[in-house]
Amino acid sequence: MSFSEPLKKHLHAAGVIAVLMLDEVEAAVPVARALVAGGVDCLELTLRTPVAMEALQRIRAEVPEMKVGVGTILTLGQVNEVKEAGAAFGVAPGMNPRVVAEAQRIGLPFAPGVCTPTDIELAVEQGCRLLKFFPSEPCGGLAYLRTIAAPFAHLGVKYIPLGGVGAGNAEAYLQEPSVHALGGSWLAPRELIQQKDWAAITARAAEVRAVVQRVRG
Repeated sequence: MSFSEPLKKHLHAAGVIAVLMLDEVEAAVPVARALVAGGVDCLELTLRTPVAMEALQRIRAEVPEMKVGVGTILTLGQVNEVKEAGAAFGVAPGMNPRVVAEAQRIGLPFAPGVCTPTDIELAVEQGCRLLKFFPSEPCGGLAYLRTIAAPFAHLGVKYIPLGGVGAGNAEAYLQEPSVHALGGSWLAPRELIQQKDWAAITARAAEVRAVVQRVRG
């Protein structure tokens, strides 16, 4: 399923989607509240740890102002699990046509991962217009994204770069017309979550929120 216009506008206005890898479900609500306090109200919970789905449910119940998606979706079963748990959207590291088709079948807004023109063609063929550019910096960063995005710009394809994006280059990425929002794995890294340093997470969120406001108003 494509992203609805209201959801696309929300993600664009947010400018950054915090990407979280949680080891303990008890950290879910505090980290979500810390991000919201800094002005970041969109996040992606990765399915790299077993607590992600319970974390999704807790955040939805206790931090309703946070828009919560789920990432690292690799199988058809995960697509259905994520949809049933009430995720706002799904994200994958790569472009698996079967996974995308299943997301469309059950009505889960879905952003597959791309890093080549062939990936983008496959995604576009299946109706996707919002794509995860991953891994962004190892692939060649902004210069590479501009090159591969150019042939598809007239189709309205937009990207969420993730991988090597951080405080030092966030502004440059946000100034790129093809960038819809950033994947912010640096906002709440594992070590800060484990240390329960919610203030540091809020500070990082506020820093990038100021960048978004400066670039996009």
